[in-house]
Amino acid sequence: MSPLNIIFVVVGYFSLLLCISYFTGRKADNQAFFLGNKQSPWYVVAFGMIGASLSGVTFISVPGWVKSTEFSYMQMVLGYMLGYIVVANILLPLYYRLNLTSIYTYLDQRFGRVSYKTGASFFLLSRTIGASFRLFLMANVLQITVFDAWHVPFALTVLLTILLIWLYTFKGGIKTIIWTDSLQTLFMLLSVGISIYLIMDKLDLNVSSALSSIRDSDYGKVFEFKDWASKQHFLKQFFTGAFITIVMTGLDQDMMQKNLSCKNLGEAKKNMYWYGFAFIPANLLFLMLGALLLLFAQHQGIAIPERGDDLFPMLATQHLGPVVGLFFLVGLMAAAYSSADSALTSLTTSFTVDILGADENDEVKTKKLRGRSHLLFSFILLLVILIFRAINDESVISAIFTVAGYTYGPLLGLYASGLFTSIQVKDKWVPLVTLLAPILCYIFSQNSMDWFGFNLGFELLMLNGLLTFIGLLVIRRKTVKG
Repeated sequence: MSPLNIIFVVVGYFSLLLCISYFTGRKADNQAFFLGNKQSPWYVVAFGMIGASLSGVTFISVPGWVKSTEFSYMQMVLGYMLGYIVVANILLPLYYRLNLTSIYTYLDQRFGRVSYKTGASFFLLSRTIGASFRLFLMANVLQITVFDAWHVPFALTVLLTILLIWLYTFKGGIKTIIWTDSLQTLFMLLSVGISIYLIMDKLDLNVSSALSSIRDSDYGKVFEFKDWASKQHFLKQFFTGAFITIVMTGLDQDMMQKNLSCKNLGEAKKNMYWYGFAFIPANLLFLMLGALLLLFAQHQGIAIPERGDDLFPMLATQHLGPVVGLFFLVGLMAAAYSSADSALTSLTTSFTVDILGADENDEVKTKKLRGRSHLLFSFILLLVILIFRAINDESVISAIFTVAGYTYGPLLGLYASGLFTSIQVKDKWVPLVTLLAPILCYIFSQNSMDWFGFNLGFELLMLNGLLTFIGLLVIRRKTVKG
């Protein structure tokens, strides 16, 4: 595809999103921005959450991951389902019972003001980093395929990317995103499915022969039960997947804000079950795409790039023809923006409610605060993306889960302590505990092979949560017996 054709696709795509934004954002108040007036259909929320969870990271990195880890990622995906069951039956009932706008308000009621601000701050840090990683992927592809040829600086590419997201989210917030994410999920899944079909056609394969080729190749292995030292061992991946879901969905304002926009708890739970179930075949599609890309490269004698993240973009834009290139671009935009738009909205919500302490009953003042917060986090995302481009040297999906292990771990420990114990803590010491736990985890991760004989991988999240939980027990307040 020529750069001009790509621009036409991008402009057409965003014109559609802006149309949806116009109709959903009319007369939108703060309640519509934060919770969609609690009128979101659960099935629309469930479908849209697939795209928001998969994101541009999955779209690019999971197919590229097949080269080094085969289909072992499915072990983690199976663990996700256990996590969704926990979220639906423990966390969602809590949030609905307390009628929360920001889920971190629970920490204020359970432990105190400092704990509340600490939990919200860890979310803001986590989601800012995660959203920046995802947007970096999209901006980087646009830079390579379009703007480098026109000598446009990368910073300007990122600025345009974030500006477009700001334009269709600043008014309607979550009310708009429920619908735009559903549309983008549809585009993303169609893109993957059509790409798979076209690659199979080039390899002269049908579905049955394609599955057989993948099974008989070097990329078809799913389960690892023997090598306990491996990061791909089943137990490590399965339980890490479960805990990642609990923290990155159940303890994440971004994902829970959509669930809280459902009409009631029953519909929110239905959304969570169906969304979790649909996540399994969706990820299988991405892994199948990765295996077929590798088989195509081998068949054509194309050198496989060293970085897995480069596999799909390179083949789609240089070797598979303009049709695959078109669907790659549309799918990447859908995946990247369905994640980033809700992230920007949730960051705005959390900062406005949790940090600035906006009173939702003061419509005018709260609207002004959320408008400023929306603009502030748009700028922060721009800055972090530029920093990330300067220092990133590893697979993006691996980086995200690694970072999540450090930043979501304290949230896991805080909520576990709040839900499963009756202790009260010395509130002012909570920030120290939540900082020490990630530091200790980093020390463990750097020395795990020497000390324990195995590499500490994504299960870092569980260790971080456990250390935070222990730390909260240490700073608990002694109860005075009557």
